[in-house]
This record gives sequence, structure tokens and C-alpha cells, in this order.
Amino acid sequence: MPLHQYDYLLAIGTMFALLDAYNNGANDVANSWATSVSSRSVSYRQAMVLGTIFEMLGAITVGARTADTIKNGIIPNSAFRGDAGVQMLAFTCALAAASSWVMWCTRHSAHVSSTYSLISAVAGVGIATVGAKNVRWGWYGGKGLGAIFAGLGMAPTAAGIFGAIIFSLIRLVVHVRRNPVKWAVFTSPFWFLVAGTICTLSIVYKGSPNLKLNKKPAWYIASVTLGVGFGIALISALFFVPYLYCLIINKDTTIRWYHMFLGPLNFKRPKPEGENNEARVRDYAVVQHDPEMSPGEKTLSGVESPDDETFKQLPPAALGGYEDGSNNKITATPATLAGRGLESQQLSYKEIMARNKERFHAKLRQKRGPLGWAMRTLHNNPTGEGEIYEKHNIVAFIKRIPAYIVCGALYGLHYDIHAAQSGVSGTPEGDRMQRVYSHAKKYSNEVEHTYSFVQVLTACTASFAHGANDIGNAAGPWAVIYTAWKTGNAAAAKAPVPIWQLVFLSATISLGLVTYGYNIMKVMGNKITYHSPSRGCSMELGAAITVLVFSQYSLPVSTSMCITGATVGVGLCNGTFKAVNFQRIGLLLFAWIMTIPVAGTLAGVLMGIILNAPHFMA
Repeated sequence: MPLHQYDYLLAIGTMFALLDAYNNGANDVANSWATSVSSRSVSYRQAMVLGTIFEMLGAITVGARTADTIKNGIIPNSAFRGDAGVQMLAFTCALAAASSWVMWCTRHSAHVSSTYSLISAVAGVGIATVGAKNVRWGWYGGKGLGAIFAGLGMAPTAAGIFGAIIFSLIRLVVHVRRNPVKWAVFTSPFWFLVAGTICTLSIVYKGSPNLKLNKKPAWYIASVTLGVGFGIALISALFFVPYLYCLIINKDTTIRWYHMFLGPLNFKRPKPEGENNEARVRDYAVVQHDPEMSPGEKTLSGVESPDDETFKQLPPAALGGYEDGSNNKITATPATLAGRGLESQQLSYKEIMARNKERFHAKLRQKRGPLGWAMRTLHNNPTGEGEIYEKHNIVAFIKRIPAYIVCGALYGLHYDIHAAQSGVSGTPEGDRMQRVYSHAKKYSNEVEHTYSFVQVLTACTASFAHGANDIGNAAGPWAVIYTAWKTGNAAAAKAPVPIWQLVFLSATISLGLVTYGYNIMKVMGNKITYHSPSRGCSMELGAAITVLVFSQYSLPVSTSMCITGATVGVGLCNGTFKAVNFQRIGLLLFAWIMTIPVAGTLAGVLMGIILNAPHFMA
């Protein structure tokens, strides 16, 4: 049977729906977990595992079974006049434009909201399809463009205020005390109460469209949320506090995580002998240098100047080059570049960055397993001289193909997120972050360790709520395309979302988080201000409260924008603007603002060209 034109639209729309979900994981979800990774409450791999589990749980178990076909009512459903083809084309163009823009931004480590990208793309499609006058620019009960874009400024500001209030409370109750360790241990159930209550409300109001918990009476919601909060606080008081007492206060190095289940019996554990014991907890300090880097390699600080031998150890592509008048490629060396009038300051920066990247790749090549094999294969089979169609280059390219696939799947899991966030030592960016960190007060690892558990709870809940709610960003347009293709008519105001679509989309979101999320994580978190678990849990709680408040007034907000605003608010609690990297904030704001015209224009132009292209009837 020959393929119908709708079949082509379904295939293309499905491809871009999956790409949009992939970008959602690589951009939005990665940004949500960047705070926990930056604070070292979880490792990067642990964040990938937990993020995958809770994103898929939220999407599949309580994710949306129906989706708004017009994406928050931006385009009136009557605009399509029952034409399934135009409706399928409209949402295919919107998905194509939004996913392309977010993918480009992710590739260049520019964080943007996939939600706002898709909304802007739908608005652009609406202008091209029915004209600007038929697009809902106003408030429209919190679903129009006016209400949606109002959250760009209000949500980050509110999240910053809430995050600052929570961290100020933690600092008042714990950090300024004479014995902050004991205060941190014995007040931890209170923070579990706060986190448990807020996280439960997040699931009720943002992550339960299928369970319809938000439709229950107020007394029911209050009873459930407070019951869960007090239940978690009680469990932490019975099991968590005794365990922390032995681990942190008594500094018992023999206690293990499974001893936590002994509960109050841990109070009777004998205190270890000796007064010089150190608590067996993670070091939460942000490290800016590679322990294996010698002082002479920090050339930008003036310790050592580059020489010819230094450059010979680096691949030419790492330092670049230039073309002479005869279009010949000249390798960059101190002598040749000095002749071109280039300053040694620029050479030193390139040298540091190239050495840092090469050192990291050398470590990967020494690893066992698939990634080590792939990195060695790429290293041992470089592209030679001549064009790509030369025999030796074709052979090398064929050998490199499976290695490229393996690296694409596993490279992110081994990426050094913390080194990337703090900046390479000796570079302008590294020096800038060192100045930012110097204005943040550092607290003891024993105190910070207490809040790492609270932060893991908030991060997992945020992923669950995100998977349940934001799965609709890609599921909504895809459900429209699928329903219109299946019925042959324009989809109604609500389109059913099959469970298999939720499975595919949630798996694709997790794939984006695992394989490409490092591009966003490396520029978030510590790239904005100094992170620690007590700061991190304040940021995530501040963002969660903001989402709850805005949800009550039917105002759609981006979770990623909220966590960014909360990060700035907590950073300002250090008492100076110098504790926040406002250069990074400026770049974020620029990316957010540019998302609206770029995604909207791309989608509108694409829709206009296809819709008005000359066509011929047989």
C-alpha cells in the first residue's frame, strides 16, 4: 500500500518529538540535577541513575494521559477548521524548530527552557497559520502568552527570595552556633519535615495529573502532605539521627550505612578511643585544580612561559593555526605566532586548555571497558593528510565509527563535571571563579554532610514531578500528530496519550540526561556561585516552593528557571554581589530572552514556507 502524505508527517513528527524529549533531558533535567552534583551530595553517575529512575517513574505511573492539543491554548482549536494535515504540519514544524534550537544551545552549553522553546515555536506556527490576531497574546486564565512569558521574570525572582529565606534559617539555626555539628544532627528531622511536606505538595499539584490528587478537598491534601512530612521526620529521628550521631559526633569510623537500621541502639555504640579521629564523610569543598597538575603548568599565572617543546607535545588541532597567502596551513608554535604579533598571554591560555583536555582523555584511554577501548581507537586511528575520500582516511573513518558511538553513549558518564564547573586553574575563567568562591563562607564537612541527605530527597522528588508533568511538552504535540493521523480529522481540545508514548518519551528524556546532560551541568551550579549541601537543599526547596505557589494561580513556570533564581538568591546570602558570577547570569538571561524570537521565527518561517509552497495536483 503506498504511503499517504499523513504517514510522512507522522514519521517526521515522531522523530522531532523524540528529539525534543532528548533535549529536555539533556537541558532541563540536567539543570535540575546540577545543583545536587555541584554540592557533591551525589556523584554525577548517581545523579544519572536516580534521575533516570524517578523521571521514568513519574512519567509512566502518574504522567498525563491526556494532553492539551493547542499547548496551553495559544492557538484556538477552530483555527485548523478540521484539517488534520494542517494541524499535523503545524505541530511538526513547532517540534522541529524547538528541538533544533534547544539542541544547538545544549551543544554550546547554553541553558534554555525546552518548555518556553516549544511555546514560542507554537506561537510562531500560529502566526504563520492563522495570523497574529488569532494568537492568544493576553492572559487567558494563565494559559495565554502574556501569562506564560510573565513567569520569565517573576519565577526566578520569587525562587531567589524563597531560597535565601531557607538558607538564612539554616545559617541562623546551625551555622552560627558554637557547636554547629550537634545542632545540624539533632535539627535534621525538622528539615526532613519541611522537605517531605514540600515534596509531597509538589507531587500533588505538579506531578499528579492522572491521580487527580489536586482535585481533592483541602483537608484531604493537608492531611496527606503533613502526614507524609511528619512520617519522614519521625523515621529520620528514629534511624537517621542515631546514625549521624555515631558517624559525625562520635566520629566512629567503623559504622556503616546498614547500621542505620539499628535505630536508637546506635546511641549505645561505644565511642572509639583516641581524640584525633576524623569523621568519615565526603569532602564537600570545591576543588579548582587537578592534583596531578604541576605548578609549572599554570602558565597564565606567570610561573612558566611556553616553549617549543611544550607545543610539540600537543596535537596541532588543540592550538589551531592560520593560513598564509598561499592557503597553506601553518601550525601554531611560539615562533610562528610571535611573528604574527600574537601575545603570549593568548598562547598560554590555549596551552592550558589543550593540556587539560589531553590529560583528561589520556586518563580515559587508560580505563578498561568499552570507553577506554573507544578512546584508544580514536587516538590510534587519526585522520591523515589529504581529503576524506583518500583510502587511508576512509579506512580510519570506518574504524572510528563504532568508537564514536561508544563515546557518545559513555563519555558523559566519565566527564569531570567539578573541574569544568570551577574552571581550569590558571585560566581567566578559573581565576574569576576563584574570586567568586573566596567571598563564600565555607562550613565544616560534618555539618554539610547532614544536608546532603535532604538534598537527595528534594532532587529525586523534583525529578518525579518533572517526569509526571513536563512529559507533556513532547507528549502533547506528538499526541496531536498521532491522533490526527489515526482519525483523519483534526484532534480535539484534549488528545489521549497512549502509555507506549509515555514509555518512549521518558526513556528518551533519560537518554538525553545520561549522554548529553554534561554539556549543561558543566556550566551550571558552581559556575554561578559556591555550592554546598546546605546551600543546595535551600536552592531546591526554594525552587519547589515557587513552582507550588505559581501553580496555585495557574501560572506556568519553568523549573529550570526557578532553580537558577534560587541559586542566585542563596549566593547573595554571602553578603556581597561578588559571591555570584553575574557574567554567567547575564549569558543565561540572554539565552532565555533569545529563545522567544528565535524559536518562534524558526517555526513560523518553516510553517509558512511549507504551507504556501507551490504544489501540483495529479
